[in-house]
Amino acid sequence: MTNQPTGSVSFDRIAHRYDETRGGARRGAEMVADLEPWLVPGPILEVGVGTGLVSAALAEGGRNALGVDISPLMAARAYKRLGPRVAVGDAHSLPVRDACVDNVLFAWALHVVGDIPAALAEAGRVVRGGGRVIAFHGGPDAGPSDLRDAMTPLAALRAPRARPDTDEALASAARGAGLTVLHNGWTTAWPIELTPNRVAEEISARVWSYLWNLDENEWRAHVMPVLENLRALPDPDRPRLCHQRHRVSVFTR
Repeated sequence: MTNQPTGSVSFDRIAHRYDETRGGARRGAEMVADLEPWLVPGPILEVGVGTGLVSAALAEGGRNALGVDISPLMAARAYKRLGPRVAVGDAHSLPVRDACVDNVLFAWALHVVGDIPAALAEAGRVVRGGGRVIAFHGGPDAGPSDLRDAMTPLAALRAPRARPDTDEALASAARGAGLTVLHNGWTTAWPIELTPNRVAEEISARVWSYLWNLDENEWRAHVMPVLENLRALPDPDRPRLCHQRHRVSVFTR
């Protein structure tokens, strides 16, 4: 895992595969549909803009979307979508002035910033009075499927690395940043189609950050059984449809 001095995680190592493993432009458009009811008029700063999927969808809808990412390779891809409205920067020290944007967005970024209170304090600094800080966060909630059953051995691996971006953690950090909770709930259940073989390939390629630092023993004990389970499923190239939702929290200054 590539950790910066602040503890933020850079996704340089998977920038070339990020879009194909995170839903691509379709997912960006789906997320914007969930965002729109909470945005106020004015510029939107996406912290952890990644390859720009969400901000590009916002821009296509007529919004003034800006982006910051700690990964130069991810930001370079976002630049192709958004042009000079993208900058390389850290969530803990945003390269923007005080009270200069009306909305700050974290789309699945807070679990990798290393210090959630510091990131929300920065969001509180740059957002104008009456503005919004919006976060998609937490692990996915999905219905039952043979894919999910096959991946059960990963639960023991992920438990010690429990995600820090819980509802409670965000609410506490927001209060410390002078923000008020406006909404806390679920996103729309977005449809996803995956095949067992594709999931096995993505796991093998370690496209998910919690797999990056596993040692050989952890890989053999927790990941190999999952790969075997997935490849043993019937029709491993047949897509499985599931609906996945995440938490969304909205704060105001």
